[in-house]
Parts: sequence; C-alpha cells; structure tokens
Amino acid sequence: MVAGLFYLAVSAWGYGYVGFPLDDAWIHQTYARNLAESGQLAFVTGVPSAGSTAPLWSLLLGAGYWLRLPYRAWTYGLGILFLGLTGWTVNRLAQRLFPRRPAVGLWAGLFCLLEWHLVWAAVSGMETMLFVWLSALLVEHYLSAQPISARRALRLGLIGGLLILTRPEGAGLVGLLGLDLAWRWRRQSPRPGWGWLLARWLAIGVGAALLLGPYVLFHLRLTGMPFPSTFYAKQAEYGQILRDFPLWWRLFGNFGPPVETVQGVFRVIFIGPQLLLLPGLAFAAWLSVTERRGELWFIWVWWPGYLLLYALRLPVTYQHGRYQMPVIIWVVLLGVWGTARLVAAPQKAGLPRRVASRALVVSLGLLVVLFVGVGAQAYGRDVRFIETEMVAAARWLHLNTPPDAVVAAHDIGAIGYFSRRPLIDLAGLVTPEVIPIIRDQAALWHFMQAYGAEYLVTFPSWYPQLSQNPALSRQFVTDSPWARQLGGDNMTVYRIIQP
Repeated sequence: MVAGLFYLAVSAWGYGYVGFPLDDAWIHQTYARNLAESGQLAFVTGVPSAGSTAPLWSLLLGAGYWLRLPYRAWTYGLGILFLGLTGWTVNRLAQRLFPRRPAVGLWAGLFCLLEWHLVWAAVSGMETMLFVWLSALLVEHYLSAQPISARRALRLGLIGGLLILTRPEGAGLVGLLGLDLAWRWRRQSPRPGWGWLLARWLAIGVGAALLLGPYVLFHLRLTGMPFPSTFYAKQAEYGQILRDFPLWWRLFGNFGPPVETVQGVFRVIFIGPQLLLLPGLAFAAWLSVTERRGELWFIWVWWPGYLLLYALRLPVTYQHGRYQMPVIIWVVLLGVWGTARLVAAPQKAGLPRRVASRALVVSLGLLVVLFVGVGAQAYGRDVRFIETEMVAAARWLHLNTPPDAVVAAHDIGAIGYFSRRPLIDLAGLVTPEVIPIIRDQAALWHFMQAYGAEYLVTFPSWYPQLSQNPALSRQFVTDSPWARQLGGDNMTVYRIIQP
C-alpha cells in the first residue's frame, strides 16, 4: 500500500502530473459519474451504453461521486485497498495450500503487495486489482471447506458473479472450479449420488445468475449480444495482429527487440523480479506431479489458459501487459512455494548450492524493491503522456466547441469525461455500429458524415488516410514533446468542413 502512495508521489512531484496512466480509466470515470448523476449505465448522459466491461467497478466508482468525494482520491483508495486485500488473501490461500510452510504465505503476500505491475494497476484507475482480489478470494473460499455445502456453493456463485461483472473472462475460473468440484466428488469415499454434485453446480449457477442476469439482459436489449460491445470491438480492432504474428510470437515474443504492442503474453508478465521465480515455478510444477498435488491442477490450468486465451483472441501487451496482469498472483504463489522448496537444501548440501540458494533469495528481495522504483517512473511517464495528450485535447474541446458539437474520436475516455460532448467512438466501444468497419478508413469517413460529426480527434498516424482528407481543418495540436520523444505524433483536433 505504501508502494501505491510512492507511485503517486513520483508522478506528482517527479513528473508534474496527477491523473491516470491510460485513457480507459477515464471511460470508467465517465460511466461512474453518469451512473451517479442519472442512474443510467451510460457513457453519454441519456444514452444507455453496453460498452462497460466492468460494471461492478463503475458502480464502486459511482459511489464516490454519489458521496461527493474527490474522485481521484476515491479511485486511488479503492485500488490500493484491493491491492492490500490481494496480498492478505494470497497469504491466506498459501496457508491453506502449503500449511507445512507458513513462510510461503507471508512472502507470497508481501511479493504481491510490492510487485510493480500490480502496484501500477492499483493506482491506474482500472478494475484490474478488483478482478485480481476477487479471483483470489473465490479460490480461497472454495478451498476453505471441502467438501462444500450447497450454501457455500451459492456463496461461490455470488463471488463468481462479482468476478464476471468485473471482467467477463472470470467465467473461465468459475468453470474450472465447477470441474474441480466434479473431480473431488469422484474421489469421495463413499461417493454421494449425482444429485449431490448437480445440487452444488445448480447453487453456483443460481448465485452467479442472480448478479449476471440483469446485466446480460441489458446487453441483449441494447445490442442483441450477451457481452459488452467492448468485447467484440477490441477483437475487431486488433484482428490484424492475429494475421501478422504467428501464435508462438503472440505467446512468447522473440529474442530481439520487443514489438511495443506484441511482446508475448507470457514474456510480459516476467518483466521484473518474478523472472527469478522461473526456477521455483518449474520446480513447483515438478512437485505438483511427483507429490500428487491434485488440488493445484486448476491453478496450473487457469493462469496459462488465461494467457493462451489472450494470445488467441486479444494478444496485445501494451501498457505493461495490463490484460495479462491478473495471472501474476498465481505465478507468485506457485513460484514462491517452489523457490522455498528449492532453496530449503539439507544441511549436508554442498557449499555451492547453499551459496546459490542464498544469492537467489537476496537477489529476489533486491529486485522487488528495485522494480518498485522502476515501476514508479514508468507510471509517472504514463500519466504525463495521458495528461498532455488525451486530457489536453479534451479540455480544449470543452472550452472551444459548442456543447452539442458531435465529436468523432478513437480514444474517448478523457474526451467523454471533460468535454461531455456527443461522441462517435471510432474504436467501437460505445458506438458498436463501427465494429464491422473499424479498420476501413474510407467507410469510417462516410459513417462520420452520415452521423453528423463536426470534429475529429485522433493521432494522425493512427488514421493516415483519414487525417489527410481535404475536408478536415486542423484546429488544435497538443504540441507536447513527450509523445514525440516516444517516436509518435501529437493528438490533433480537426474541424470537419461539411459539403
């Protein structure tokens, strides 16, 4: 938790900005504010939207607006709280899984509290740490009493429903627990009848449906699809990556300079001290097999399966692998256990092994602390970029355009929050009609004209053909040096000259 405050201090005093390190955080803030003000899940007031993949997070953020609390402080506080709860829950989970080695829980929990990706996520304004904590809580609650009663199964379903309302991919973990429940049922002696298993599956399903039912019906009514429009838009937007990069690259990257967008979903989560957990992780896999630790199988399936799913459907690793961050706690849990077993050499072990074991432990501790500083600097740079590009353009729109001006934009978060203008979302998150033409710049231009767009806001390099259209008149350029230092261009506001 102290690490989260340290990140904020570095961003504020070291880089001169307080905000969020990605534009999507402003999308959540816009949904939350509108939910508190109008009671609607809407990005534009009065227009219900199926673009939120994290309605539970929007609801929690909206409570801060309803209570009239400073929204940044409330958001940071929630993220840091869930980071702390994650460390505590991982500790409890490790105590249940590895009761003979109580130190594993302590060190795994502390590792999670200081792991730089997770600290970044805690103060990012995103739902990531809520999802991470709920996934750990679900597993810990599941393992806390076996065999489970029908009442406990209902509670598992409720927690699973909250998890899916935070990120849709949480359904995978709920499903794995259902399979593990069947595996445990088969191993019971004497084995209850099928009715026992079906009753518990039903209880889990009822618990999840109580929370998910209204949200799924909301989506079906708006779009005819059961999932948020963001779910489909992201896959359409980055479909080119699936065609340009083979699966092995999307999984592991390569040994040359990493591609910014695609570093490999497995590679990106090991950037940091957890790289030194790899030997322990491999040893943990060996122990799980040789010691027949069947209760760990679904964890071994969950975190690689999660990464494989992203490699197959959404293999982007930008923003430090924010989509992949939820698996880090499982790598830490298993890696710390394996490392503890690996370094617990018998007293008769040779000097080289004892020295190597101590060096590994010391190096892990030093790298954890070192990367807190590295991560804080990355966080400060990320916040500075968003504030000087997306937020700067949004504030200009608020001051220099009519309140009813229709704005077409790719990054809509800050623009939606600060300008409160009617929006056409070129990324398709809140304008799902765009999804089929998301990569067709000519079709996007005709779409914008048909829907009466008066302004276009984007980085010119993102739409090289569209931004050269003679019907566009450049009105504002952020002119920030930070984007250019990264090899990019500045966000630009264009006035659309109507024929």
